[in-house]
Amino acid sequence: MSSLTDKFILALDQGTTSSRAILFDRQYKIVAQAQCEFAQHFPAAGWVEHNPMDIWQTTLDTAKQAIGKAGIEAQQIAGIGITNQRETTVIWHRKTGTPIHNAIVWQDRRTADYCNSLKEQGREALVSSKTGLLLDPYFSATKIAWLLDHIPGARDQANRGELAFGTIDSWLLWNLTEGRSHATDATNASRTLLYNIHRGEWDETLLSLFNIPASLLPEVKDCAADFGATTLFGNPITIAGIAGDQQAATLGQACFETGMLKSTYGTGCFALLNTGTTAVTSKHRLLTTIAYQLDGNVTYAIEGSIFIAGAAVQWLRDGLGIIQSAQQSGELAKTADESQGVYMIPAFTGLGAPWWDADARGALIGLTRGTGPAEIACAALESVCFQTLDLLDAMHADWGQPVETVLRVDGGMVNSDWTMQRLADILQAPVDRPVIAETTALGAAWLAGSFTGVWPDQAGFAEGWRLDKNFSPEMPRDRRDAKVAGWNTAVRRVLAP
Repeated sequence: MSSLTDKFILALDQGTTSSRAILFDRQYKIVAQAQCEFAQHFPAAGWVEHNPMDIWQTTLDTAKQAIGKAGIEAQQIAGIGITNQRETTVIWHRKTGTPIHNAIVWQDRRTADYCNSLKEQGREALVSSKTGLLLDPYFSATKIAWLLDHIPGARDQANRGELAFGTIDSWLLWNLTEGRSHATDATNASRTLLYNIHRGEWDETLLSLFNIPASLLPEVKDCAADFGATTLFGNPITIAGIAGDQQAATLGQACFETGMLKSTYGTGCFALLNTGTTAVTSKHRLLTTIAYQLDGNVTYAIEGSIFIAGAAVQWLRDGLGIIQSAQQSGELAKTADESQGVYMIPAFTGLGAPWWDADARGALIGLTRGTGPAEIACAALESVCFQTLDLLDAMHADWGQPVETVLRVDGGMVNSDWTMQRLADILQAPVDRPVIAETTALGAAWLAGSFTGVWPDQAGFAEGWRLDKNFSPEMPRDRRDAKVAGWNTAVRRVLAP
């Protein structure tokens, strides 16, 4: 049992398939945690939705469970940090807090035609110059427009100021504060296609382009700020940090220095390269985004996004039934006959960076009569490694400056030693796995902890980063090069003509 003088930080980590709550102590140690999965809804091909009330209820429940497990009281929690699946879009009634429809998830592709029509009108250059993003269904603006145009009465209600939009952080914040706070942070705002990352404000030109009323939008704050307080756990607790999941992982990995690089392997895979105060424009269709904003100062990043990473392992389990748990994938892959040259292109929801082909679809290439579960599992895990290589090659070309040779990794997939070794082999670069694997939650906790004075500043926090295991390349270079050449051939076969 902790004494009442102890102080803790509560991180709410709201992901694509589950909600988690993690309590950290002053030494960054996890003292209690809880997790709850929720339903995924697929109402049409390429459509992905969540029930916003499921997201809120599982977040609330896991927070209460973690606090209960730790045996502490609300007054011992110095602050709450929120991190969230990005781009996922919710619109709700300001008076009642009731959503007008299910949340449209970042993976959803229903607005692909809308994005293509804007591209044909020559609008992508304008959008990219302001937001650092591409015209793709991945981002929030076209999802907002779809909801306003397809939910009866929504556009009129929005024009009257009766509705509120939020990415998941804003939705959780609204509910935690019982409607008192409608806000977001700069990282989440930067993923909407509506936020000018150079001027640091919602952009009127973009609002007009997507026909979205400004009254829908939340206030944008620093990542570490006073976002309001919640009394749902007893005594008031300040919500003191918010960052989108990939930016939070960047913070949790202590990638504060220009040129540092991290990659997170969850449902998707997201690599971020810290570019400091320079917003680098990509020539390889990567994204320019806000890594974090502290004390009004913006740090930028180049980001590469892979839509399907851990989701490919879920497909092995739930779709094919060749494994019973995700943990078995690496053990099964170990037994594969790699001479078969089987490749999986996991374009279940299109291909992300650097291809950005919304119409591409998944494929297994190189199958023979000898292909079995082991070869398919190997191909699924290797697909994540090959896609990471594509991202890092593009980042090196865009940045044009020295990049850390070590890749810091986190997320559920990094628990597989086989996968991490194969990643180092494919990258031909060392891969570092930290002691604290929950870096997304840790980053959100650091924002709240540093803001409330419980945890140290950037330099002090960076000193606390600890290595669990380093993976160095072992595969002969010629074998690796042959595998990469096979991957490139396989990708070309699924790209839309």
